[in-house]
Order: sequence, then structure tokens, then C-alpha cells
Amino acid sequence: MGIVRWLFDAQLVIGDQTVLWREVIGNVFGLLSALGGMRRRVWAWPVGILGNALLFTVFMGALFDTPNPVNLLGQAGRQVMFVAVSVYGWYRWTHRADEATTVVEPRWASWPTRGLLVLALVGGTAVLTPVFRALGSYEPVWSDAWIFVGSVLATYGMAKGWVEFWLIWVAVDLVGVPLLFSAGYYASGLMYVFYGVFTLTGFFVWMQQGRKPSAAPVTVG
Repeated sequence: MGIVRWLFDAQLVIGDQTVLWREVIGNVFGLLSALGGMRRRVWAWPVGILGNALLFTVFMGALFDTPNPVNLLGQAGRQVMFVAVSVYGWYRWTHRADEATTVVEPRWASWPTRGLLVLALVGGTAVLTPVFRALGSYEPVWSDAWIFVGSVLATYGMAKGWVEFWLIWVAVDLVGVPLLFSAGYYASGLMYVFYGVFTLTGFFVWMQQGRKPSAAPVTVG
């Protein structure tokens, strides 16, 4: 319990800014998970889950009485979503006929599926924005909703092995960086900048290895 209490309370003071160590560590776990995902390693999923648990407590700042008492409901909610989808991805990547450490073959989604992904991102953002605003999320609320919906789609796309999931992460990062800096989450904002470069790299790596999209739609499920 001593280590847990230290992790929960430890702070890093930089000038007049206070950064929680669990925000830093949670983002490092997230980066390691993304690295494992790019290399198609199963351990990416459990490592990501640990990071999600830490970051949930960070983005519910008002609830957990942190030095930055700002609630980002989209950011916090996506950590819960990450855990659920990561369990699915972990199961999907490990339940195969073979036991190879590389467990998924990158493939392009079909054009109908790409259209559904775009529609889901825009439509989901429009639907969740008033919900998050009513619950007291930080403005601009549409940014928080965009990040949440994009994260759901990107994580699901990673579990399915779609190359396009990297591009959804890029769209999330472009909105997430200014939102996090404006809300005072500097460690996460800086990590999102790095994520943006990393996700582009991951996209090109998977693009070279991915199968071409087929004419038939991909069944979502």
C-alpha cells in the first residue's frame, strides 16, 4: 500500500506548474502499449490497461482532488473504454491456431468500412458533445467528445488489425494537444505531441505490411 499511496500522491513541480507522477507514468505505459501495438506484440494490451487505470484518476481531477481540479469526461471515459476494448483485443490477438508472438496481420479496411468509420467519428462527436456538456466537461466540449469517439474507433481498429486505425489516432492527437494544454494537463499534452509523430510512423510501418483493401465490406463484429 505504501507504493500505491506514493504513486497516487507524488508530484513533480516545474516552476509554477504541478504535474502528477501518475500522469507521467500512465502516459509512458500508453506509449509502450503503442510501441507494442506497432510491433504486433500481445503484451501491448495489458501494459496499456495499467496506463489507463492511472490516467483515469488523473483526468477526473475534481473527483480525486488533484492539484488540477478539472474533469475531462471524454479523456476519463476513454480510459474505461480502453480497458474494455483492450480485453477484447487481448483475447482476439491470443486466440489463434498458431502460437506465434506476432499475432495479427495488418490489413486495409474496405471502402464501405472506411466510410462507416468517418461517419461514426463525426456523428458520435455530435451526439456526445451535449451529453458531456451537461455532465460538466471542460470546454470546448466537442474536442473532448471527438477524442473519446476517435479513441474508441482507433482501439477497435487496432484489435481488428486495420491499418487505418493509426490515422484515426492522428486525428485524435490533432485535437487532443491544444485541449490538454488549455486544461493544464501538460504532461499528457507533450505526450500527445510525441504520439502524433509515433502514430504516423506506425501507419507507414503497417502500410508496408498490410494487405490491400477488398471490394467486399468488412463485417464489423
